[in-house]
Amino acid sequence: MSAMHRLRGIVRTAAAVLALGAIVPAHADRIRDLVQVGGVRSNQLIGYGLVVGLDGSGDQTSQAPFTTQSLENMLQQFGVNVPANVRPQLKNAAAVTITAELPPFAKPGQRIDVTVASIGNAKSIRGGELLMSPLKGADGQVYAIAQGSVVVGGVSAQGKSGSSVQVNISASGRIPGGASIERSVATSFDKGGDLMLNLNTADFTTAARIAQAVNQSFGAGTANAIDSGSVAVRAPMDPSQRVSWLSTIQAIEVTPGDAPARIIVNSRTGTVVIGSDVKVGAAAVAHGAIQVTISEQPQVSQPAPFSRGQTAVVPSSQVAVSEEGGHMFKFGPGTSLDAIVRAVNQVGASPSDLISILQALKQSGALHAELVVI
Repeated sequence: MSAMHRLRGIVRTAAAVLALGAIVPAHADRIRDLVQVGGVRSNQLIGYGLVVGLDGSGDQTSQAPFTTQSLENMLQQFGVNVPANVRPQLKNAAAVTITAELPPFAKPGQRIDVTVASIGNAKSIRGGELLMSPLKGADGQVYAIAQGSVVVGGVSAQGKSGSSVQVNISASGRIPGGASIERSVATSFDKGGDLMLNLNTADFTTAARIAQAVNQSFGAGTANAIDSGSVAVRAPMDPSQRVSWLSTIQAIEVTPGDAPARIIVNSRTGTVVIGSDVKVGAAAVAHGAIQVTISEQPQVSQPAPFSRGQTAVVPSSQVAVSEEGGHMFKFGPGTSLDAIVRAVNQVGASPSDLISILQALKQSGALHAELVVI
């Protein structure tokens, strides 16, 4: 076989591969992974309580008097009255805040996890026991009761000389299944009417595709895209039918819209995340560094014999300015992310230098992306 025939065979094979790649469908996600059902949400709970049974690592009552007051109020409920002129010196108790998240459709009797954190000066709440404490919602109503043994992941120790060591945080912990739900939260899911699907990431293309996919499965007019973040969907009135109907909708696969061209810059940590669709126009960038070096070399001035002078130290400073790393690289029109990263890596730019380069490109109008600095 001649070289020309082999070349034609290679070209045909490459064309076939490209054709197969062209017909491969784009990545699709389930609707359940793209939206949240309106009105189906969790609720935050908060409470105040006491953790007891600590090994001398509790609050110092002189600096946290509310711990003693809370304990006295609890003892009064059990008929124990502390004299007014007596202030108990506690070491094994700590005042804590209790937080939890009440999931949607939670029913009385179910249990949820809680997080316990010290609000006084307790060194550690490891091994403590949380006394029964009510958890309230934003409306002031009690929705759960918390109690149980605190699990702490941190460790801290201190010697008599003042030396100490600490791993993670030992002043907070969790109680798995530590709260029992006492009241459920009413939702609009079982009250009939249309349901609202709220997109996790607002996008007009994704909202339109979700409405189109639902209409293709259930008929025209079933779904209507309200805006870039919401899709209204008609639903059966019967609650049991609404559950199965919504389950079917959530299983429909939809190809979401392309993410916007965006660059995220964290100025505190130097982290830079560049989206795949970021492009730059034609631009030339020069990257260099100016170094200023100052060295001090004191000299001793010795007077001549019989001159009645005094020996003195004369300061001598040397200042040098040098410019190194004067690199320049050029971007052509429509340069992609790969070319940007390759060029920056070649000049050896640090994260802080990369941030400066991106900001300069944005100000020059060559960067075709949204630059977000956090």
